[in-house]
Amino acid sequence: MAEGTGPNRTGAHLSLQTTQPQKWGQGWISGTLSIALGGIGLGTVLCFHFPGQFTLPSLREQYPLVYVLVLLHLVLVSGFLLGTISLWLRYNKALGLVGILLALTAALLGGSQVPVGQAAGEGGWLGLDWFLLNLILYSVVYLPLERLFALYPQQPVFRMGWQTDLTYFFLNTLLVQTTTLLTLSPAMILFDWAKITSLVRLVESSPLLIQVIGAIMVADFTQYWIHRTLHTIPLLWRFHAVHHSAQSMDWLAGSRLHLFDVILTRALTYVPIYLLGFSQTAVILYVIVVVIQATFIHANVHWKFRPLRWLIATPHFHHWHHSAEKEAMDKNFAVHTPVWDLLFGTFFLPERWPGAYGLSNGDQVPKGWLGQFFYPFWSRSKT
Repeated sequence: MAEGTGPNRTGAHLSLQTTQPQKWGQGWISGTLSIALGGIGLGTVLCFHFPGQFTLPSLREQYPLVYVLVLLHLVLVSGFLLGTISLWLRYNKALGLVGILLALTAALLGGSQVPVGQAAGEGGWLGLDWFLLNLILYSVVYLPLERLFALYPQQPVFRMGWQTDLTYFFLNTLLVQTTTLLTLSPAMILFDWAKITSLVRLVESSPLLIQVIGAIMVADFTQYWIHRTLHTIPLLWRFHAVHHSAQSMDWLAGSRLHLFDVILTRALTYVPIYLLGFSQTAVILYVIVVVIQATFIHANVHWKFRPLRWLIATPHFHHWHHSAEKEAMDKNFAVHTPVWDLLFGTFFLPERWPGAYGLSNGDQVPKGWLGQFFYPFWSRSKT
């Protein structure tokens, strides 16, 4: 039977693979939203049931619980209703059924009536609450932003490879406590002897704004050379090639980073920040800037920020770093400011945008997350 459109048809189909249209009125949008809301609702309920395993203590202390529970109720009801709409509109019933199942499972586990008193105890190694908060915030900001000001309006939200990048986003945020430990510990344990007391006192006595700017510049200088080294040494490039295998640019593409790449870059970046003694507040503000800018420079937006192009790394600047055009290879390594690329001869910023993204040196990176995780251990790329 051919896949039909609209509710007036007989029979049904269950498959996660389908050729039925994904445009408005076909039940695909409602089904996808149903799965997203059902998943967020179920994850939130699990955070309340198992806070010791799934939540970060520092975040848990900030929850406005009354509002969270009201929002949770709205999320679960919306997920269920959208799943029902998808069932009605779509010949392939898989999306709607999965969304409804997730919402019902969350409701059976307590839903918005989940005992709040169980949200106590020590945090574990997983940050499911951090993942959910990030997913909601980024979706609310970037989905409309990339629709209203898109560089490539024809690029769909669920473009090729989005499942892989969402997996990276999920794991990198879920394991935030683990990666934080693995990246901060080397600096504190291995380099404590290298601290210069007089220099630390000078930094500590500086105004907060100066500390934040200093931390950004020091970290960006360090990241510039780490990033350039990742492109230069074949063994390290195998890990970093995973990031460059994305053939479409949007906010989610920035999440495609091999775990080794994440740990190595962050661990080495924190060394000078730790040695110089920047205050905890300054480091937190620096991390916020990193998260915002590192995501934004991958976004599918058409802004060039011409007056700032020599001072601040922009999407136009970083898109060229991901370009598949040979003249753009190994250019624009900085994350925060192009100053380092200008100083060290790797600045490249034509007026136009890149014509294609991805790898152009013959590397063949697998499409899925698992294949990409093991790829660096058996590949012989960029020799």
